[in-house]
Amino acid sequence: MRRLFCCLLLCLLPLIAQAVDAPRPKIGLVLSGGAARGLAHIGVLKALEEQGIKIDAIAGTSMGAVIGGLYASGYKIDELEKLALNIDWQQALSDAPPREDVPFRRKQDDRDFLVKQKLSFRDDGSLGLPLGVIQGQNLALLLESLLAHASDTRDFDKLPIPFRAVATDISTGEKVVFRKGHLPQVIRASMSIPAVFAPVELGGRLLVDGGMTDNIPLDVAREMGVDIAIVVDIGTPLRNRKQLTTVVDVLNQSITLMTRRNSEEQLAALHKDDVLIQPSLASFGVTDFGRAQDMIDAGYRATKILEPRLTQLKPAQALDAELTAARAPSQRTPIITAIKVENDSKVGDDVIRYYIRQHVGEPLDMGRLQTDMGTLYGLDYFEQVQYRVVHKGEDHTLVISARGKRSGTDYLRVGLNLSDDMRGDSAFNLGASYRVNGINRLGAEWLTRAQLGDKQELYSEFYQPLDVGSRYFIAPYAAFEAQNVESILDNDPIAQYRVERYGFGLNVGRQIGNSGEIRFGVGEAWGKADVRIGDQDLPSESFNEGFYQLKYSFDSFDNVYFPHEGKDISLAFRQFEPGLGSDQRYRQWEFKLDKAMSSGPDTLILGGRYGRTLDDANVVTSSFLLGGARQLSGFREDAISGQNISLMRSVYYRRLTPRSYLPLDFPLYIGGSLERGRAWNNDNAFDSGYINAASVFIGFDTPLGPLNFSYGLNDADEQAVYLNLGQTF
Repeated sequence: MRRLFCCLLLCLLPLIAQAVDAPRPKIGLVLSGGAARGLAHIGVLKALEEQGIKIDAIAGTSMGAVIGGLYASGYKIDELEKLALNIDWQQALSDAPPREDVPFRRKQDDRDFLVKQKLSFRDDGSLGLPLGVIQGQNLALLLESLLAHASDTRDFDKLPIPFRAVATDISTGEKVVFRKGHLPQVIRASMSIPAVFAPVELGGRLLVDGGMTDNIPLDVAREMGVDIAIVVDIGTPLRNRKQLTTVVDVLNQSITLMTRRNSEEQLAALHKDDVLIQPSLASFGVTDFGRAQDMIDAGYRATKILEPRLTQLKPAQALDAELTAARAPSQRTPIITAIKVENDSKVGDDVIRYYIRQHVGEPLDMGRLQTDMGTLYGLDYFEQVQYRVVHKGEDHTLVISARGKRSGTDYLRVGLNLSDDMRGDSAFNLGASYRVNGINRLGAEWLTRAQLGDKQELYSEFYQPLDVGSRYFIAPYAAFEAQNVESILDNDPIAQYRVERYGFGLNVGRQIGNSGEIRFGVGEAWGKADVRIGDQDLPSESFNEGFYQLKYSFDSFDNVYFPHEGKDISLAFRQFEPGLGSDQRYRQWEFKLDKAMSSGPDTLILGGRYGRTLDDANVVTSSFLLGGARQLSGFREDAISGQNISLMRSVYYRRLTPRSYLPLDFPLYIGGSLERGRAWNNDNAFDSGYINAASVFIGFDTPLGPLNFSYGLNDADEQAVYLNLGQTF
């Protein structure tokens, strides 16, 4: 019996040895594209980890490349879930930095009568159009910050989990598979939806979304040598005839048709041992970033259902030491040993370096660097401003890459406002500005602003920074303006003057961070005031003005058109002196304040104006103006004039539309205001007394700019309708 057992054992030994030595099947994970729907991949990964499935390779397209790249580089599931839920997707999928990071001078561009959209022109005068609606500035910064620990891993096989990303060469239509390169840039290229995101130039190619050629890169995973593929398909389903109601629907359907065709080809190549996971996402759109948790849960449920099938891919194995090390937070904050600037823009390297506050010898400060990138991009010289960390042994070099705008850095902006007092008197203003940027390496610029209509204006200023950070500056200017000013006696208008003023001057000043500026200047002006309406026997007046002035401005509004938080403050003092050419000596000062506070969709703005003329002066030429929407509503614009004015107001509005998670967010507001103001002259010939006013309005932040329709009335029996495109408050 013992001999028989030994013989049987000898016969089985080769089979036992073969079973022991049989390698575990190599498992590949294939993550498809689908924009916001791709967040379901996180739920899939969560369920796979719980079931003990070890992933040996990952291939991803578009959002699949984002989630796959992060996971392959060492991110844990709970970290990915927190990112999906906490990222400000609207900010990430736009180009504009948070307004608090924008330099003060760029903030002031929005303070005129202008709409937010601007046309850019190249140096040869031709109109410059971008290659995409979104340049991907903030998205690229986000990817760099998330992948700083792995951004210098050029060979993707050396990541904790080998990884591939797929993009499309838009010039040839060829599929491009990345197995090496700069990981954040590769992922950014893989998700460049044509016409929405600008293509990425890489290796001499112009690259767009990989979903155009291979939305489910199963073939790529096969090329990585996997034996079994776990394929996650989150592609967008086709819409039926009744659901195609707009041009946007048709455009989306066209893109879906292209991606589904190549997706079906890949799905047809599945082997019997492969696993296909298709989360139930029919109710989710490609822009539903606000429903991240629901999509993660959908991916998790779809994977748990397949647990009996996935059990065959066990046993679970401990995470590789390399993956565990990559998931250590310390690995993601390198010590910066040097800083380098790569720059092909109009401004000098030292200007760019000035705005980078990262200290050599200290850990990379991601938060501060993100702010610095926003400030640089807000200068309006760059198509993109990015960074990367280059690791070489113990050295970690922070490289700042600034690419000049190919579409041009000279900008044209326009604006319009209308008002009607419902009694046959209306006013309109049509304006435009043109700004020439980058006149020299310090960032000098020439701004010209013109306006036609009830108030005419031509203003031209040359702004020359005196240091690389534009802290100190000098700004000579020339100006012309013409507007109507009413002369009032015993609270009754006796004439309306047309006041024309020509002048020039010089300001020197200092910017205070990104929110403030102080200016000191001297100027000279001359002009005339002719009777336009009223007693024609009243004399015309000519005048000369010479003055010096001091002005402080502060602007921390998060949105110039419909702010939700922040303050807007200005304080100006001007003294007219005969020694500078003025007909009279007198002083004026004006203070303005608005503070915004919000809770959810509701916003309240409290503020006002106060202006004083401290000495005797010509009434017509020294008057402040009031009137218009939320400036004593009910009166037409600039209908009230006085040497002294006061205005207190509270403005409330509520957002009616839900917040979009795309930059194409056009909110609708409804609101109202309560106001109390007064105007009076120093000679006591006119005092309006305090006037109470109110208004209601509907505001719509359109693609061109904010459109505001208002109705106002006051206890002086005046009422008016206002339409503003551009200026809101």
